[in-house]
Amino acid sequence: MPTTFDFTGKTVFITGAGSGIGRATAEAFAAAGADVTVTGTEEAPLRETAKLVEAQGRRAHVAICDVTDSKNVADAVASAVQTLGPISIGVNNAGIEQPPKPLAETSDEEFDGLIAVDLRGVFVAMKYEILAMGESGGSIVNISSGAGVIGIKGQAAYAAAKHGILGLTKCAALDYADQGIQINAICPGIVETPMMSRFSGGTPEGRARVIAQEPIGRMGTPEEIASAVLWMCSDLGGFTIGHALVVDGGQTVGIS
Repeated sequence: MPTTFDFTGKTVFITGAGSGIGRATAEAFAAAGADVTVTGTEEAPLRETAKLVEAQGRRAHVAICDVTDSKNVADAVASAVQTLGPISIGVNNAGIEQPPKPLAETSDEEFDGLIAVDLRGVFVAMKYEILAMGESGGSIVNISSGAGVIGIKGQAAYAAAKHGILGLTKCAALDYADQGIQINAICPGIVETPMMSRFSGGTPEGRARVIAQEPIGRMGTPEEIASAVLWMCSDLGGFTIGHALVVDGGQTVGIS
């Protein structure tokens, strides 16, 4: 059985593609033969990701997109289809973090902001990806978190959003499995990304604190998460429906 991925002729739509997991996933799909639309709220980092896609000999399309704005998302999907052709794969990665604080110290605005980006943004992106796929079918992977399967002190709003992604994923998977659209989620642990640098405070002490949560003794890499995304979207993962794949270095093992 082959262990390399071939996405020749496929087109991929990725939210939050300006850095971290989104950027690594865009580059990995391009290396496997796909053309990629990269979306996010800032143009400069998206252009950098697009260069990485093009360096693999594939086409890249940049779409400025705020996932909290339904029209933004609809327009980005439409421009992707117009530029690269029908969407084969959607990867919903856009998200923001929560500074650690107890629930009662979390403002309504902070909670609403996290839900708007991390949960509602996935709902909206899925909706327009599904409509764009239509009868051709395809695959969607939503990026949740280890905080989507366990509780984490000081992360009530973030965990609520990431738990919600799993509910969306499971229900939508059942809605569309018989229409040839495969929907799953991945729950990364502590991964070396700009978001994690902000979360840890960007200090050696903060970095050591978060790494101490990982039984494997290190952070994961964006490329390790990207490889899981590609597997889910490949023929090898074709019997996987509505699943939340935890890729976390053991962080959540034994925790319920």
